[in-house]
Amino acid sequence: MEQTSGVGVVDKVVRVMDAIEHAPATLAELVARSGLARPTAYRIAVALERHGYVERDSQGRFQVGPRIPALAARVRPDPLEHAAGLVLPRLRDTTNESTQLYRRAGDVRRCVAAAERASGLRDTVPVGAELPMTAGSAAQVLLAWEPAEEVARYVERARFDAAVLTTVRRRGWAASVGERESGVASVSAPVFGPDGGVVAAVSVSGPIDRLTRQPGRLHAAEVVAAARALTAAVNRAD
Repeated sequence: MEQTSGVGVVDKVVRVMDAIEHAPATLAELVARSGLARPTAYRIAVALERHGYVERDSQGRFQVGPRIPALAARVRPDPLEHAAGLVLPRLRDTTNESTQLYRRAGDVRRCVAAAERASGLRDTVPVGAELPMTAGSAAQVLLAWEPAEEVARYVERARFDAAVLTTVRRRGWAASVGERESGVASVSAPVFGPDGGVVAAVSVSGPIDRLTRQPGRLHAAEVVAAARALTAAVNRAD
């Protein structure tokens, strides 16, 4: 039994989309599959075509348009952020410090995932928070593999210089002490995408009193291991 919404025009649009869901359709096939009158089927298909929900193939047949897969891609789970839901809590439990995953968004880095230390003094970075690209170990990581001209845009006003970024590339991780915020230290490592570029930075952060002024000695190995796990997850999903 056909389901209807009670909104006639919407039901007709759905019938057109259902008619081309599995295979392209000529106008005659569209009419036959949808059960709509020829002028109605044609008018709806052309209107959907203008909005990108329907397109025509090389033979002029109606088929699903580019907007449909684009919408589907937006609701598909992001493999990196999905993997971070497993990796960050494990890193937090190993280091007993707060952990974050950052992605660059232009002139800022955005926290896209986090796992907070359960209790005690901690560095809290909410998901969605935007922090500068001019301070902090995650910023260093996100810039270290960028072209020289891109790096130059930031280092003249950053709390670190180009020599620091060279060191980050060489050893594969970054550390900062009081760079982004007084009293806070952090260690970060790069997550690499399928093309070899850096797509994110995974971090451990907390008070200097616990992480000391050489936080890399305490947590670099664990952070690098977490970054490798996230890199593997991204590349498996490609």
